[in-house]
Parts: sequence; C-alpha cells; structure tokens
Amino acid sequence: MTPSPAVLRELAREGLWSRNPGLVALLGLCPLLAVSTTLINGLALGLATTATLVLSNGLVSALRGSVLPAIRLPLFVLLMAAIVTAVDLVMQAGFPELHRTLGLFIPLIVTNCAILARIETYASRQPVTHALLDGLFMGLGFLLVIALLGGLRELLGTGRLLAGAEQLFGPGAAGWTVEVISGYGGFLLALLPPGAFFGLGLMLALKNRLDAARQATTPRARVRLVEAPFPADREQP
Repeated sequence: MTPSPAVLRELAREGLWSRNPGLVALLGLCPLLAVSTTLINGLALGLATTATLVLSNGLVSALRGSVLPAIRLPLFVLLMAAIVTAVDLVMQAGFPELHRTLGLFIPLIVTNCAILARIETYASRQPVTHALLDGLFMGLGFLLVIALLGGLRELLGTGRLLAGAEQLFGPGAAGWTVEVISGYGGFLLALLPPGAFFGLGLMLALKNRLDAARQATTPRARVRLVEAPFPADREQP
C-alpha cells in the first residue's frame, strides 16, 4: 500500500525533526558521541545505521503477521544481528580502512535502541512500504545529526573538513580535505568526549529554541500516524 502524500510528509517530518532519534528520542548516543570525531566517520556510521534501519523495518513488517508475541523481541534482535553482520562484512570488504577506524561500533549497531524502538513501535504494526519509508527517514535523521556533529567537532578541533574522505569515497577523494581556517592550531577539547557532549547539547538547545519559536508563530494541525496493535496481540478466536 502506497502512503498518501500527507503521510509521506509526516514520516519525513517525524524522522528528520520531530522524532529525530538523536535529538528527540536521544537513542543511540554511544556511537553518536564516540564516532563523531570527523565528518567522514559520522557519514559512514550514519549510512550503516540507515541501511540497518531500512532493512530491519522492511523485514519485520513483512513477517509481522506470522510472529508470535512471546518470541517477537528475541526474533527482532536476531534479525537485526543478521543484517548488521551483513553490513559489517560489506564495509570490511569495500572500505577496510574506514572499517578499522570505526572498529567495534559497526557491530554495536545491533544494540542501538533507536532501531529496536522503531521495529517494535512502528514497523511491526504497519505495511511494508510505510515501514521502509519510516526506516529511511529515521535513519536519515540520525545520519544528519551524527554527520553535523562530526563536522562541527572536526572543524573546531582541526580547522579542516573532509579529512579521510578517500576512506569512504575512494582514492579520487584524497584531495577533498578543505582547510577552512588557515594556520589554526586546533581546539583539542572538541575532539575529546566532553566536546561531543557539549556539541550535542548545543544542537539540542538550538532545536528546542526553533521548535518553541515555530509553535509561537505558526501553530498547525498535523497528520497523526496511527500505530496499530501488533497483529499477534489481537484476541484470538
């Protein structure tokens, strides 16, 4: 079933802004804070997380009518683990340097609460098309946050952007590094764990400020995405 334009807009709005996993739900903070030292690292992990979300949502939605309630959570985790393993192997084969840089945080995608939350609350209760789009927009919302945080930390910490782009885009991207601030000595705190907390806190404060200003000026009605009960939760005859 193809979603209506109104539902499509609402899925995009929720995934990218109003229910953004990184800025609203505050899920998946461990990789978000640990890996976002550069823009390229953030892009790589964000893309891997988005692929996992889309595939997990679609597979769970397709199987939703045949999963027993008692085993659904272990099954969801098992499906996530299989998909993350495939993503990890693809990155290890196609992007070995980047895979070594990200290290354990690629397999740890399976423990990302943002993915399990969307599988349980949305994908397991909706048609496949809706679930795929939800996974796409939620993944893109997470990607935007981690990439923006990584870019800000890289810029403040080194004065450059796109360092290591060849690890993600191939040897042709070796010259993509941009020295934004010439002769900049760097700000070490931005590259350390406290810098990640400060950066995310500032991004969260900015989002809340924009939301408050928007609600004060242009209140509007929104399409409500109905989350149906899990099929197997319905009373059996």
